[in-house]
Order: sequence, then C-alpha cells, then structure tokens
Amino acid sequence: MLLLISPDGVEEALDCAKAAEHLDIVDVKKPDEGSLGANFPWVIREIRDAVPADKPVSATVGDVPYKPGTVAQAALGAVVSGASYIKVGLYGCTTPDQGIEVMRAVVRAVKDHRPDALVVASGYADAHRIGCVNPLALPDIAFRSGADAAMLDTAIKDGTRLFDHVPPEVCAEFVRLSHASGLLAALAGSVGQADLGQLTRMGTDIVGVRGAVCEGGDRNAGRIQPHLVAAFRAEMDRQAREHATGVPAVG
Repeated sequence: MLLLISPDGVEEALDCAKAAEHLDIVDVKKPDEGSLGANFPWVIREIRDAVPADKPVSATVGDVPYKPGTVAQAALGAVVSGASYIKVGLYGCTTPDQGIEVMRAVVRAVKDHRPDALVVASGYADAHRIGCVNPLALPDIAFRSGADAAMLDTAIKDGTRLFDHVPPEVCAEFVRLSHASGLLAALAGSVGQADLGQLTRMGTDIVGVRGAVCEGGDRNAGRIQPHLVAAFRAEMDRQAREHATGVPAVG
C-alpha cells in the first residue's frame, strides 16, 4: 500500500521532503477550493522541485464540473507543471456517462503529453450529499475511459469519515471492482491509523491522508509533521506484516 500525503503548499511540501523515506507520493491540492481543489501551476512546479526526484507528485484538477474541455485543459496544465498522477474529482457528473466523457477527455490530454502519467478518476464516498455519481460506479468509469486508477474521498470536510459514508464492506467491493478491471484502488477521507488494518486487508493500493499527519489532527489549522508521517508509515508497515503472516499486530 502506497502512502499519499497532501501538503497545502510549498512550505508543507518541504516538511514532506524531510519525511520522504516514509511516504510514496506527494499530492498537490488547494483545500480551500474544495476536497480536491486545484492548486496553481507554479505551486505544482515548486513542489515538484522541493521533493526528491524519485518521489512522484500528484495533482488534483479540482472538484470539476461536467465540462470535458475545461477539465481536459486543467489536466494538461497539471501534467505540464510536473505532476505524474492526475486526479479528477467528478463532482459535477451526475451519471456514469458524463463521468466517462470527462475522463476520456482527460486521459487523451494527459497521455498525449506524457504517456507514462497516471490518471485517477476520483469520486466521493458522500456522493449522496452532493448528487454526483455513485461511488461503486467509479471503477467502471475509470476502466471505460482508459484511466489508471479509481479513488474515493469525501466531498464535504465536516469531520465525517470515509467509513461513515461507505462502510468497509462497500469499500472492499470498490477495491475488488477496481482490481477486476486492472485498476489501482485509492481510498482517502479522514483516514486514521485505526483504519489501516481494514484498508490493508481489503487490498487498497493507495491511501491518501492529510489530517492524520497534521499537528493536532487538524487538516485545516494544523501543519504536516514529519514525525507523524513516520508514525503513520510505521503503523502501515506493521499492519502489512500482520496481514502477510496472519499474526495479529500487537500495539
């Protein structure tokens, strides 16, 4: 399972760089513009320069509307700026067909420029609160559009968590459907250390966190702390060992 950390700017990215050995992907977003808010192209470039070259940078292109051309241009901007994972939050897509149309445009824009970049179709565990596509539709949307991964996050950051909206057994089905289509499965949304056992057992490929590695557990007021990143990774590794051996972890 890969650990994706989301700094809110260059200063926090430098904190991530201090903990680079404990994380796998640095994710660029702008939380004050939404769950998957897009940051500026120059911020993506600065963060790409700030973290070790062997650590991939991902970038969100926003909680996007159903406007395939607009979203394709945003995705191209992200990959040109140095991101190798391009995440699209299908906020304004109310049907799978709309999601597929948007994601096909993104895939073409990104892959024409950088064929090895990974495109992530992102949906929302709390889709019922905002009226977008059902979470379990995401793997098929990603597959039919030629994307590389399907992801679930939470749209409304009000303290509720991934498992509050999509219980573990449904998340497990999301992962199963993703894997059946040859996709990576990513899960995020106020994920904490206590969730890592379940995420590991269901075969999650990428776990995305912010609050769990911020001072005071506060994704907004807190700042990413390298020692919290290290602690989160240690628990990930412990759960992975337990899962591999079948011996319960002792904490």
